[in-house]
Amino acid sequence: MPASLEQFEGFMAAAEVGSFSGVARRLRKAQSAVSAQVANLETDLGLELFSRAGRNPVLTPAGERLLLEARVVLDRREHLIGLARSLEQRVENRLVVAIDELYPEHALGALFADFARRFPFVELELLFPLMEDVSRMVRSGTADLGVMWRQEALPTELGFQTIGWVPLKLVCGRDHPLAKERVEWEELKRHRQILVAARSDGPEKRRLRVAAEVWWVESHWVILEMVKHGVGWAFVSDHVIAASPAAPDLVTPDLQFDRGDWPVALELVWHKQRPCGPAAAWLRERIAAERIGGGFGGGAAG
Repeated sequence: MPASLEQFEGFMAAAEVGSFSGVARRLRKAQSAVSAQVANLETDLGLELFSRAGRNPVLTPAGERLLLEARVVLDRREHLIGLARSLEQRVENRLVVAIDELYPEHALGALFADFARRFPFVELELLFPLMEDVSRMVRSGTADLGVMWRQEALPTELGFQTIGWVPLKLVCGRDHPLAKERVEWEELKRHRQILVAARSDGPEKRRLRVAAEVWWVESHWVILEMVKHGVGWAFVSDHVIAASPAAPDLVTPDLQFDRGDWPVALELVWHKQRPCGPAAAWLRERIAAERIGGGFGGGAAG
């Protein structure tokens, strides 16, 4: 007769409690039934799992090794039952979320830790495209939800909700010409600007272009390293600057025309024609409740 999960449960309980009588009390069974269950398992496996020489049973080396595997088997059984229950409740099996790097990464840990506790059986994929690439992925179905900076013209298929504002700062290296004097607007145009580059070639890519000469870089973090070494100047968010190793070597020029903060709206986007399951709906509500930044404008939805 093949070993059963019930036999493994009895074996594991006996190992944890240290006596067949203790297991019998826990399971509300006769001690003889528990002893027989473990003995039958030993017969089925052809191994002695407990030494019964003393007053209480003691695991043999084979029993110690198999106990580790038994725990894995029983844990996976609980996982399988939980997964089946989750699918029965129509919870998504998998969710893809695309988030622009402008969203502060320090807010993601707590957010997705809560998600993991609430939806432990959902396989999650987090992607970090830039600007319009986020809306393109949600529109095509590559991503279920997206967080991006506001587009002037959002595709009509997408719904959106403003979830906050992220201020961008103008920064340059300590030895850059812009760091030496009070800067006029026209002066910015004379020096190379480093701009974040989306892979799609839409208007958002050029919204913050000021200089005649531009380098395009697909990473805010690499942009700061280039700025640090005097390659050019850039608009970068506070939270990226604060977390970058390059931060001590960056300065904000003394601007004659502005205080130096350019707020960019962050929006949560989804496809209007694709229904949200419980996990996506929960995540939408939670992201919207986080409210990134503040003081620059009110929220909106569409």
